[in-house]
Amino acid sequence: MSLVAGSNERFIWGFKLKPVTTEQSLTLAPLFSYPSHQSAILSAAAAGPIAASGSSDDTIHLYDLPSAASLGSLYQHTASVTALSFFTPPSLSFPRNLISADADGYVCIFDADPFVHLKTVRVHKKRINDLAVHPSGKLALSVGRDDCLAMLNLVRGRRSFYCRLGKEASLVRYGLDAEKFFMATEEKVGVHETEDAKLVTELQCPNRVLCAAPGENGLLFTGGEDKNITAWDTKTGKVAYCIEDAHKSRVKGIVVLTKNNGGVDDPYLLASASSDGVVRVWDVRNSMKEEKANPLAEASTNARLTCLAGSSIKSFKRTRATSQEDQTAALKNPKRKSDSTSGEES
Repeated sequence: MSLVAGSNERFIWGFKLKPVTTEQSLTLAPLFSYPSHQSAILSAAAAGPIAASGSSDDTIHLYDLPSAASLGSLYQHTASVTALSFFTPPSLSFPRNLISADADGYVCIFDADPFVHLKTVRVHKKRINDLAVHPSGKLALSVGRDDCLAMLNLVRGRRSFYCRLGKEASLVRYGLDAEKFFMATEEKVGVHETEDAKLVTELQCPNRVLCAAPGENGLLFTGGEDKNITAWDTKTGKVAYCIEDAHKSRVKGIVVLTKNNGGVDDPYLLASASSDGVVRVWDVRNSMKEEKANPLAEASTNARLTCLAGSSIKSFKRTRATSQEDQTAALKNPKRKSDSTSGEES
């Protein structure tokens, strides 16, 4: 398993989670660290052997995790890249599409094998804060500074839904079963039905929520200005358990690394990153037992981290034969923003 963290200082960090000995001890071994952008990194995503980072320099940079190599950059955006998400079909561990959003309200759709620009769609009137791709890969949700929620039809490459929320939402996520999605507004997280966007319940956090990740059995992990990692039972709207004082500073990223398949001894690993530059890995079973949780592994970057993404790179399959050289060649001749559309107004 690998982690990728971006920072305000333009640097990207890659880590590989490895066992230290035959015991259940882990370490975050460095994969790479270098200034991959010309300005602050705002977003990151990872799937299979590929990772991506978006920056306020208007570019997306790509990384090959097994070889810890750079795959080059994508230049379709003309504003800060604020959100990234890969779509990976359940039968594959190599992503099929990359979806990106920017500060001008545009969303770009890429074929991830090899990274070819397919279409650009105007989805919001202002900056897009976050986006989430449905597990089917057919649609995506986005929230922006225009105080709106939008739905994007990824098959047709057009906006299919657009509504005002009344408040600016900073974060949107689908649950693992895709039956619900979550929207964060300041210190509140709304739980909505995916079918009709009906509000089911609302999670009241003590401070502003800055990051979230869905877990098994209807759990949602949140982190933010309270410096804790909280697991919420989205069915009841109550706290299931909490890793208190998980970091000394704001929690800026959460990644669920492994899933608990029901066994008592199965590890359930969670990674988190804070604005003081520390990345930690947790076994959340310790918190379930109401014990003082201690991180299994930790790494310090001495930077102001802004985002965190994770991926398993044990093995992967591809629908088409594509070598690293093919990807690099495609990136050297990027297709500029030519398939742009304004999207439909509702």
